[in-house]
Amino acid sequence: MRVFSPSPRPEPWVSRRKRVEHSWMLPFVKLERGWEWLAYFLSHWKFLEVLEYMSSLSILFAVLFYFSESGDRLKQKHYQAWQVINTAQGKGGSGGRIDALQELNADGVALIGVDVSTAYLQGVDLPRAALTRANFNAVDARNSNFRSADLTAADLRSGNFRDSNLQNARLVDADLSNADLNSADLAGADLTRANLDNADLRNSDLRNLRWQQIRSMKTTNLAGVKNAPDGFLQWALKQGAIQDASPSP
Repeated sequence: MRVFSPSPRPEPWVSRRKRVEHSWMLPFVKLERGWEWLAYFLSHWKFLEVLEYMSSLSILFAVLFYFSESGDRLKQKHYQAWQVINTAQGKGGSGGRIDALQELNADGVALIGVDVSTAYLQGVDLPRAALTRANFNAVDARNSNFRSADLTAADLRSGNFRDSNLQNARLVDADLSNADLNSADLAGADLTRANLDNADLRNSDLRNLRWQQIRSMKTTNLAGVKNAPDGFLQWALKQGAIQDASPSP
């Protein structure tokens, strides 16, 4: 808050006139002197002093009001993000869903049961996202980040997750049938009771994969997988998995 300081009384004209060296300067000096007297009288008017303090207080109240309303603004932001996601449900393309999902996740909002089936979400960044029972059926999420995300019981059928980061992702009871996980990073992922029938895991990184209770791996393509846990490939091939290195059609 600015401290109000009254202007000093202008010096007498006689002394001020003596300091004027040239007569052509007199009109300008008189004009300036007029403003000095006006400033002097106005600065001693208490009403203006009160207005000055009220102006400073109004700024303070505006700041306090802004912060007091921050919760409502955050709710409005989340509501708009959900509206974008729900309005585009079942449609192709992004429709603003990438930004909406990322904003909600960054704010710690659970995305449980979110339906983004058939959406274009290439490059979406959803680390540690709560995506239990989410519907990613036929989604295009290549080059995306789902590191440490909870995808328990999620529908990932026919989804494209090529080159995506699924490190330490929880995929318990998830349906990954026909999913494209070519070159994906599945290090530390939990595939307990997951369905991987006809999934493409070629060239994927399986370091520390939790695989012992995978539900089904019929015709799952494991060609070129990296860092496969001990015993995994032998077990998977017995369950019907294949190793076909031929290019995808």
